[in-house]
Amino acid sequence: MSGLGRLFGRGLLDWTPGKKEKGPTPEEAIQKLKETEKILIKKQEFLEQKIQQELQMAKKHGIKNKRAALQALRRKKRLEQQLAQTDGTLSTLEFQREAIENATTNAEVLRTMELAAQGMKKAYQDMDIDKVDELMADITEQQEVAQQISDAISRPVGFGDVVDEDELLEELELLEQEELARDLLTVGDKEEEPPVELPSVPSTHLPVGPEAPEADEDEAALKQLAEWVS
Repeated sequence: MSGLGRLFGRGLLDWTPGKKEKGPTPEEAIQKLKETEKILIKKQEFLEQKIQQELQMAKKHGIKNKRAALQALRRKKRLEQQLAQTDGTLSTLEFQREAIENATTNAEVLRTMELAAQGMKKAYQDMDIDKVDELMADITEQQEVAQQISDAISRPVGFGDVVDEDELLEELELLEQEELARDLLTVGDKEEEPPVELPSVPSTHLPVGPEAPEADEDEAALKQLAEWVS
């Protein structure tokens, strides 16, 4: 098989106009491109080695064998051209492979989105927007009724007419003003209370408790002496 046959496979070279063949899947195309890229990378390495060999050959002959040196440089130039072509081909294959990979990813994303849309459609297939609006209206109405019931239950219940709180506050303010005026009038009529008189301090010395029994004994002794003399 020729080099092109090994590089691109027999499918491309055996193609004939009007012949319909089943195309490869994106995965197969990507795999084929990767294999081709590996072949081109090996070719790059081979060409780079040959270029270095021809360069060393030209340096070896130099001025001694000018003809051989020129031939080595010509071969080096052709190899460099082949290397540049290989580089361009490899870049094209890499770009094509990346494009197929991106297309495959996008297709998978679209399939996933389609499945999600179908699942959402199935989830809402039994729902009607008019029924949903009617249900929400009923819920709102029931909430309003519940709020009215709560307000009615929490409202204070009394007997007779409802007393106006503002009126009560006005009456309380009048009572406070009357009480204040009464206090001001009674302040001036209050009489001064007489000062409290304290008892005077006695001027005589009071007998001390322990000395009283001794005085009684002296008085009894004198009385006994007088009776004995008489």
